[in-house]
Amino acid sequence: MEWFDGTRFWFLVTLILFSGTVVALIAMARRGIPLKMRRIAGLDVVDEAVGRATEMGRPCIFVPGVQDMNEIQTIAGLNVLGRVARTAAEYDADVSVPTSKSLVMTAARETLQGAFLAAGRPDAYNADAAYYVTDEQFGYVAHLQGMMMRDKPAACFYMGAFFAESLILAETGNSVGAIQIAGTAQPAQLPFFVAACDYTLIGEEFFAASAYLSGEPDQLGSIKGQDIGKVIVAVGIVVGVVAATIAAISGSALMKSFVAFLTDTMLT
Repeated sequence: MEWFDGTRFWFLVTLILFSGTVVALIAMARRGIPLKMRRIAGLDVVDEAVGRATEMGRPCIFVPGVQDMNEIQTIAGLNVLGRVARTAAEYDADVSVPTSKSLVMTAARETLQGAFLAAGRPDAYNADAAYYVTDEQFGYVAHLQGMMMRDKPAACFYMGAFFAESLILAETGNSVGAIQIAGTAQPAQLPFFVAACDYTLIGEEFFAASAYLSGEPDQLGSIKGQDIGKVIVAVGIVVGVVAATIAAISGSALMKSFVAFLTDTMLT
């Protein structure tokens, strides 16, 4: 019986390289070696947004998208909710989390409870702050619109998977003068959030939010390791394209051999 497929050798090398990079960076972070991360403006102003709501005596609204807990964007949004809720607990601000899925409501309540406990104010936790509205997309949006017009929130957070409702929510929040921070990985909805919100987390910025806000070594090392892996892949693509172009133009036997090695050995 053959235990090792020689044609997959370069996949093994790639796996070891990427995994080793992630493990090494996690170890560095655990030892206290600082890992540089680009500043994300939308996350840096979370405290400012909640503080503004406290000063104005108006609530904060956190919308975790319209998908269930099987959607990774919903989970990423709830990670941000933890930071928002903790800041709200410290500042004694009101935060409401209307949800369109019952499981998201339960998870949001757990997140709120943990955040208030971490802030040293377990007595201020109110389970009714996170509540279920309806599974119907535009029924949920209508509730949010009415809530915004009545309560005039000072800060609105949209973190999760959004579809046609993105511009409706963002324009409504803008009309009541709220500072708005959005985050989603839905490419079709990003232009609407960018146009109508003060800050927008785009794609992977949104998924990196948990590591960015928590500062946990394991998460920071993992994010940094993945970024290095992406750089290596990008460099490999550029090298391959340049080599293939030179081989096609010049007819160089050396370049043709190199391209054949890449396509027939490393990428198969």
